Amino acid sequence: MHVFLTGASGYIGSSVLRALVAHGHDVTAIVRSDEKAKAVRDAGGRAFVEDVTDTEVVERLAHEADAVVHTASAKDVDEAFVRTVLEALTGTPKPFVHTGGIFTFGNSTDISEQSPIDPPAMTSWRGANEAVVRASDVRTTIVAPGIVYGRGAGIPAMFVGDGEHEVRLVGDGSQRWATVHVDDLGELYVLALERAEQDGYVLVATGDNPTVREIAEAGAHGSPIVAESVDASRERLGTAYADALLMHQECSGAHARSAYGWKPTRPSLLEDLADGSYVR
Repeated sequence: MHVFLTGASGYIGSSVLRALVAHGHDVTAIVRSDEKAKAVRDAGGRAFVEDVTDTEVVERLAHEADAVVHTASAKDVDEAFVRTVLEALTGTPKPFVHTGGIFTFGNSTDISEQSPIDPPAMTSWRGANEAVVRASDVRTTIVAPGIVYGRGAGIPAMFVGDGEHEVRLVGDGSQRWATVHVDDLGELYVLALERAEQDGYVLVATGDNPTVREIAEAGAHGSPIVAESVDASRERLGTAYADALLMHQECSGAHARSAYGWKPTRPSLLEDLADGSYVR
């Protein structure tokens, strides 16, 4: 399948690119620089140095491809991008896989695809764009990952210590995070693409939901761990970001396994922090 991919040089998108190529798909990506284009080519894809906000380019590539996967989701990108892709794919069997996020569901100890939506301010912009995707006649799937980790990057990298400088929690660290390894997530995108549902929605989390304190303890490597007040976290990280990270979220990812046949195999977040890709 010829896939038009956005965000191919990014954290999630580069994993999706690797997975697509490994499964025999032909990938064309929009990137913003020659350096990023080289990285895409080195990973086995084709790259165009263009801007994902250029709707004429997006329309042309969507028409030329057999499917579209959008991992470069952003507040200033999605409205025009989604509209352009849906118009290009209308009346065809071509699938469109869009990226959401688990923050959409707010605080919950058992998040599923049927859970009520209660997004924090940081991601409240997603709702209107996702509604347009889901109302379309195009074969669409929204992939909503938990906290993504692996390859030494992602949000959990903020808790990696050097044995000397303190590692600060977000709040008191009692909140739990739903998590997924970036490479397991890449595999799910391929499954979603190949399944090509009509109005699909899938939460991607392994069922491993450690507390923030447990995450910091795994990543500190001898550094002192320091709790802080909610106000202190907001001052340090910004209110919107801190409030998102302060949410308590647990998710089993059962639908991804049962409906898509997803089988995560990578180390857990705590294992990866303790002796994996984050070790300096």
